[in-house]
Amino acid sequence: MPPRPVARARARACALAALTATALLATGQPASAAPEPAAAEPMNRAFADAAREYGVPRDLLAAVGYGESRLDGHAGTPSQANGYGVMHLTSNPANRSLEKASELTGESAARLRRDTTANILGGAAVLRDHADALGLDGAERRDVNAWYPAVARYSAADGPASVLYADAVFASLAEGVAARTPGGEEVLVPSRPVSPDKGALSAAAVDARSTDYPSARWMPAAAGNFAAGRTAAVDKVVVHVTQGSYAGSISWFQNPASQVSAHYTIRSSDGEITQSVREKDTAYHARSANASSLGIEHEGYVDNPAWFTDALYRSSAALTAHLCAKYDIPKDRAHIVGHSEVPGNDHTDPGGHWDWNRYMELVGGAPGGGGDGLTFASYTLQQSGSTGPQVKAVQQLLNDQGYAAGAVDGSFGPATKSAVQAFQRARSLVADGQVGSKTWTALLSAGTTPSLARGGSGDAVRRLQRALTAALGTTVSVDGGFGPATETAVRGYQSGRGLTVDGVVGPATWAALQAGR
Repeated sequence: MPPRPVARARARACALAALTATALLATGQPASAAPEPAAAEPMNRAFADAAREYGVPRDLLAAVGYGESRLDGHAGTPSQANGYGVMHLTSNPANRSLEKASELTGESAARLRRDTTANILGGAAVLRDHADALGLDGAERRDVNAWYPAVARYSAADGPASVLYADAVFASLAEGVAARTPGGEEVLVPSRPVSPDKGALSAAAVDARSTDYPSARWMPAAAGNFAAGRTAAVDKVVVHVTQGSYAGSISWFQNPASQVSAHYTIRSSDGEITQSVREKDTAYHARSANASSLGIEHEGYVDNPAWFTDALYRSSAALTAHLCAKYDIPKDRAHIVGHSEVPGNDHTDPGGHWDWNRYMELVGGAPGGGGDGLTFASYTLQQSGSTGPQVKAVQQLLNDQGYAAGAVDGSFGPATKSAVQAFQRARSLVADGQVGSKTWTALLSAGTTPSLARGGSGDAVRRLQRALTAALGTTVSVDGGFGPATETAVRGYQSGRGLTVDGVVGPATWAALQAGR
């Protein structure tokens, strides 16, 4: 069994400290021939102390933490699988490593979730517990290669997914790690030759290939985590971030309790792709867009750009370009969208660190909107000094409505600001010269006000859809057709503005939109 819980270990440490002080008084020399530097940085110290406490190779422990979190504990916020901290101690029906770590160390679950030192200690305890269950003796525990099955068990995945996880850890050991923590501390794992003893796991089938996208692996999600077939034509690609590791996310899709999945998942380090749901089937990844979209998960966390590597961008863009060609999806930001841009979702991925301009360039599409210069998946603040396609949209809308914004050149200068202020005064908006959500809503909805309802179509519907996107802060597809999704968006807008909620755009709803409400 692993060493005693932390409370007893601390008592032992106090006794050793007293003996050390006595030795120093008697001899003037340290009791140990090779003391550790007193100023060791906190995460390096945590890995060293936890490795010593539980007899886990320090570099193996650090490699597991790097693979799980890039050594970022995310201030105690949970992953998609309800995992916490640098070591991703998890509490869900299939993986109770958080509770096991608490039992083994004597630390509370709350401390293990938020305190990095405790979290690393808990990870070491769980790894050692797996090693003991596998019967590793002292000599084997000193050989990093013997830990492969214990690392696979740490993933709480089955078969191929557990192999994928352990392989990634041992790849980090082979290649070495040089990572910086959010606090700026450098953690190093030197490269070394590895020859892991995989045991029964060597026979696990990890080479099954996708029939939809042959360069991808095939590891199917649990049957209850997606729906067979589709109820709508595929017309968009949704970009996600896993909020967890590559193998861990694939395993989560295989867990019947998760009730989530995606069609594809892409690994950060090398761009490897695994498919979990066939394209003909409906993955559970984006609520209102499930039936009409393909979901691509990207390994990482929204608050840490280190995960978004060149290999990940290029691999994902090649996949998205392939899907756009296969399903005749326009390569623009109205049809290649983030999870956060899908109506009815409360997620923030892919987040502010995702480089949409770079991604769309790699896909071979337009970085801005839907080709008309006015359609965007979201409308962001434009002000003096802003540049780009959304400034051009502001200038075009102002000029079309008789406000002299100057040349439509994508540069927000004095003429554009003056025109914005004039428009704002005419709409009784705060005349600050900045185009935020209210001014965007008023600009995009300006024009004729025909009554619109489900079944309608045309340019007025497109104006409505753009204005709703700006007003609600979520993407309403601009296709000129007043369908169920547009009606849902209208009802949401009406409800939020105290209007009659009937899903019909009449004089009151138009007036609210054109006033920037």
